[in-house]
Amino acid sequence: MTVVSGGIETSVDTYLRHVAIERGLSANTIAAYRRDLVVYSEWLAAAGITDVNVITQKVVSDYARHLGTRAEKPLTASSIARMLSTVRGLHRFLLEEGVVEIDVANEIAPPKLATRLPKAISVEQVGALLATTDGDDVVSLRNKALLELLYATGARVSEAVGLNVDDVIDAEIVRLTGKGSKQRIVPLGGYARRAIDAYLVRARPEFSARGRATPALFLGVRGQRVSRQNAWLIIRQAAERAEISAEVSPHTLRHSFATHLLEGGADVRVVQELLGHSSVATTQIYTLVTADTLRDMYTSAHPRARWS
Repeated sequence: MTVVSGGIETSVDTYLRHVAIERGLSANTIAAYRRDLVVYSEWLAAAGITDVNVITQKVVSDYARHLGTRAEKPLTASSIARMLSTVRGLHRFLLEEGVVEIDVANEIAPPKLATRLPKAISVEQVGALLATTDGDDVVSLRNKALLELLYATGARVSEAVGLNVDDVIDAEIVRLTGKGSKQRIVPLGGYARRAIDAYLVRARPEFSARGRATPALFLGVRGQRVSRQNAWLIIRQAAERAEISAEVSPHTLRHSFATHLLEGGADVRVVQELLGHSSVATTQIYTLVTADTLRDMYTSAHPRARWS
């Protein structure tokens, strides 16, 4: 795949086709790249730049500075870092394709990000959250199965709602498809197994009869696949009924899954594999959470922890 023009729009379109076809990125990721590059292209056009060959390192540096200082809505450091990552990907591609002679974005450093600890809720709060889905009606059975699976596997919400019935390989494990279409096998655990079995036998057939045939595991009231938005609402409503004051989202259960495993003594590399992280460094941020917990317990419990 070769870029035949140095025009910015042509270059962006070709790059997006490249990452979609040759790298197999998801539709959501491609859409995010497109949004980032539209902002970049419009800024370049406003500066009178329509050819990638005249973009310099200073131009990219000025763009990065603009993102953090623009009048309409300055971006946070994390948003700037993400958008610069997309821009660097574009310029690296243009160099590899021989469209430009220099990668002008290679040395543009993103802003430093503050370390953000994942937000997890306690084991007791998770129990209270799951208890709100107790019930024999089909909606409760579905919601129980979904929430138990999210907490038992640490699945991303997109992975959970993307499951098909055949992905529940047997009574012990489930096959999750993560970022970049990478698959991993994750144990289910007793509570999740029982919840999914009850849902498959007593609820899913009723949902399925209301719509067209679909292999989706989790179905909505009209027989369609449950969406990410539906899953988010299910969890928010459960959190409200459980009277959990902290903000709870599908990712909260993923964070809680990882934190509780590490607090229970699991090896960080095992947790990395279960979460589907490509780098252990991403998983290691959870060790900071457990270290904070240990520090708080030590400070409150040890007789000589404080100087008084």
